Amino acid sequence: MRSTEQRLAGIRGGVPPRRHNARTIAALTGNPGCTRRAVLDSAGVDKTRLAERIGFPARFGQSRFAITRGNAFEAQLKADGGTELLRLVAERLGVPVPESASWTDLGDGADDTRHDLAARQQRSRDRLLAAVPSSGADTAALFDHPLLGLDVAGQRVHLEPDLVAARLAGRWHVVEIKSFPVIDGQADPAKVAAAAIQSAVYVLALRDLLTAAGHDPGLVGTDVVLVCPRDFGNQPVASLVDVRKQLLVLRRQLDRMARIDTLLAGVPEDFTADPQADPATLTAGLTTVDARYAPDCLATCELAYFCRHETRGQTGALGRPVREALGGVATAAEALALAAGERTPEPEQAEAAALLRAAARLRADALSGHPG
Repeated sequence: MRSTEQRLAGIRGGVPPRRHNARTIAALTGNPGCTRRAVLDSAGVDKTRLAERIGFPARFGQSRFAITRGNAFEAQLKADGGTELLRLVAERLGVPVPESASWTDLGDGADDTRHDLAARQQRSRDRLLAAVPSSGADTAALFDHPLLGLDVAGQRVHLEPDLVAARLAGRWHVVEIKSFPVIDGQADPAKVAAAAIQSAVYVLALRDLLTAAGHDPGLVGTDVVLVCPRDFGNQPVASLVDVRKQLLVLRRQLDRMARIDTLLAGVPEDFTADPQADPATLTAGLTTVDARYAPDCLATCELAYFCRHETRGQTGALGRPVREALGGVATAAEALALAAGERTPEPEQAEAAALLRAAARLRADALSGHPG
């Protein structure tokens, strides 16, 4: 019998594993019940190439313009040793603005080779741990692009937050810089939610770093400072985002991926997601691994369009609330038949059938113009 590592390598095929980052880890939490995604991500499969190979390419991602705009906004905030950024963060945390703060650029000169990544991570670890609050180190400190580590399905993942502010209000704080605007005090809720879960990844990695070194992980605050442009200009505005809920979800999903051998027990031995394989073989193989499609997947998972096509006509394709309300009713045709009274429900369908018949009566009353 092959080991878990050998099975994952076989699923991935003759290509190196895709390297996770904060965005891909954050996306894992969007659908924690999906075995297909957990297996593919644990194996390090390049889902973008896989989706293209089977004819269902992903349709999301940042535009080149958005990336350029974001880089320019971040550079503006970090000019002059992050003086403006320090003021924004301190004011939002409700603490006096420090007269001075150390600034350490931990991404300077990086070339992203494996050797360099390891060296950067060690350098970041040493500098961050040296900033743990103590009687001899109480000056505010800002760390630009530190490189953190997190274990994901047996792989060590390198993560790079925009900024870590240390020794402000006695704690460390993750600072996330985004280029989407805050208009009249409001930002796009979906983008804020995505930023929150991505920031939670960094908080978790920082806490793991402190725990491994014997320090209190509670030194890392769960209130992330989110900095965005105000209205339609480049004037920055800072907000606090509580990521405690996201941390719980993230930890639960990572623990699930750590038990990948349990999930693999239900996956055929010959399953492969090698993007170099025949498309028909790949498509047939994917259908043997349980998925849990929901419309939300379209914004976070590269295989969402394939899964949507696969679930056409099924009640689960309408989203989690519908799936949960209609437990035991698998297809739309079955739901319509139960609603019309044309089919006798099975015992486990009784509650869903009553709900469907009530909905059918409400619809009939609305269409007739005579509310019952």
